[in-house]
Amino acid sequence: MRPKKTRWIKCEPGERCFKPQCKTSSKLEGVQVTVDEFEAIRLAHLEGFNQERIAKMMKVHRSTVSRILGSANKKIADALVNIKAIRIKGGCCEIIKKSKR
Repeated sequence: MRPKKTRWIKCEPGERCFKPQCKTSSKLEGVQVTVDEFEAIRLAHLEGFNQERIAKMMKVHRSTVSRILGSANKKIADALVNIKAIRIKGGCCEIIKKSKR
């Protein structure tokens, strides 16, 4: 398998975990959304950018963005439908540093 190309992101999520309150922690399963999946979801669904623009921002191919969004959407849907926690962590990302002017 080819190594993954680094994805460039602007929004660092930090330590985030979303847990349903209707299940006890001991019985709670979870899904892990990677940081690049989180960024793609943010750019597509919150900022409203198309996949071509997201690809340029993350410095990957448009088809990669499509796969990232598909994976993230499936994980989030699984968590919502099956009452699972969502943890954001991992992935091969670099943070774009803002230049000071």
